[in-house]
Amino acid sequence: MSHRDTPWPAGTPCWVDIAVPDVAAATAFYGDVLGWSFVDTGEEFGHYHIARTHDRAAAAIGPVMEEGQPSVWTAYLATDDADGTAKLITDNGGALMFDPMDIPGNGRMAIAVDPTGAAFGIWQANGMNGFEIANEPGSVTWNDARLRDVEAGKAFYTAVFGYTYEPVPGAPDGYATIQASGQQVAGITGAPPDVASHWLTYFSVADVDASIATAARSGATVLMPGEDTDFGRMGILTDPFGATFAVHKAPEGWSS
Repeated sequence: MSHRDTPWPAGTPCWVDIAVPDVAAATAFYGDVLGWSFVDTGEEFGHYHIARTHDRAAAAIGPVMEEGQPSVWTAYLATDDADGTAKLITDNGGALMFDPMDIPGNGRMAIAVDPTGAAFGIWQANGMNGFEIANEPGSVTWNDARLRDVEAGKAFYTAVFGYTYEPVPGAPDGYATIQASGQQVAGITGAPPDVASHWLTYFSVADVDASIATAARSGATVLMPGEDTDFGRMGILTDPFGATFAVHKAPEGWSS
């Protein structure tokens, strides 16, 4: 289990959130599947709901800003300088969905798209560090960049965040880990055929098959049933709002 009360190192995935057309339905769904409780931050912050596990912030669910906006889990990468990182994004072939903006009392953020089409956020902490818990059931345990053009993606993320990459023996499809700030922080691989580039979030659960069954009963689509791998048991789902996520249980003694 990982607890954190200080800002995450630059380049590290530090937060995830999702915007949905029905926040009440989404909090009910994820409460059942991941065991979350929620704190509504109120009208000032657009009724952004902080998901909590073990009384610590794990993720968030908020309302869509406009009708027809797709629901996706967005991974935020930590930065010490949101404006400087935003410039590096555009200088290296990425695009900003909106420019850096302050979230009063919390931090500074932007949403971007890499040159392969994968969306991600950047987060400069100033009061709200991001995940307060990780690698525990009900919290994020891993993120993958699954890209249509892996080499272009690697070049971009190296230029923006200083990433380096390490191949994983035995992993399929040229899978590699992303190294940042001296640590292994995420993975990178090709996107499945006919699937757009995206970042995939993995949530830790105590029982992968039970979580998948609960999600399916609540309207999720099972993209990959529970499967044992060298890195633990995992499955992939699309929630009732169209957002894809993974559930994962690590093998004994494993750490991400």
